[in-house]
Amino acid sequence: MIVYPAIDLKGGVCVRLMHGRFDQVTRYDENPAARLAGFALSGASWAHIVDLDGAEAGRAMQHGLIRELAGSIDIRIQSGGGVRSDDDIRALLAAGVDRVVIGSLAITRPEAVAGWLEHFGPERITLALDVRADGDRYVPALKGWTETAGIDLWAALDRYPPGTVRHVLVTDVGRDGALTGPNLDLLAEIIQRRPDLALQASGGVATLDDLTAAKAIGCHGIIVGRALYEARFTVAEAVASGA
Repeated sequence: MIVYPAIDLKGGVCVRLMHGRFDQVTRYDENPAARLAGFALSGASWAHIVDLDGAEAGRAMQHGLIRELAGSIDIRIQSGGGVRSDDDIRALLAAGVDRVVIGSLAITRPEAVAGWLEHFGPERITLALDVRADGDRYVPALKGWTETAGIDLWAALDRYPPGTVRHVLVTDVGRDGALTGPNLDLLAEIIQRRPDLALQASGGVATLDDLTAAKAIGCHGIIVGRALYEARFTVAEAVASGA
């Protein structure tokens, strides 16, 4: 399982949100390049970088900084936030980003996203489905998690049949930044329903045991953010754990 240490960029610095809320921001690091270089030196093979300003605004805001990071540090990067066109995808890939993350548009413009998957290939795009609990179902959250879609998670995944998409990242917004552990029941159900997907877990990771549990149910990758910034464990420990 791949551990993706996360860098969420807001105003050019590393932050974390609580439950995906832009009014609950904790600033952690003024130097994203140093943070990313540290991840690489600690043995991380990938990093997950998000333009939070872009996610909130609905357009690319910090892709210039992301391009600088991708071009200067020897680590594979998946990145998104504010990606709204094939030009955005092309620019990030050309700058050295390995996979581009598509969020809200995977729900609101599935035909366009399906076309991008076909054009760029399923290894170059990760669909990010951020979900909130709504009774006994999970519903995608849109536009920087400020709105809710009118379909549930399963209907959203059905828009991308097996063979059309490979990498999917699912975040339980209710656990994001809360250090309460990942939603293993939801993740296991996704894997059971869609074994064709290389599923990345996101939201709630607090301990090395969380990584072990996610690997045990079949997750292909896991995003780790606040636990690293608050020194619950290190990237090196995560890599050494065999997660």
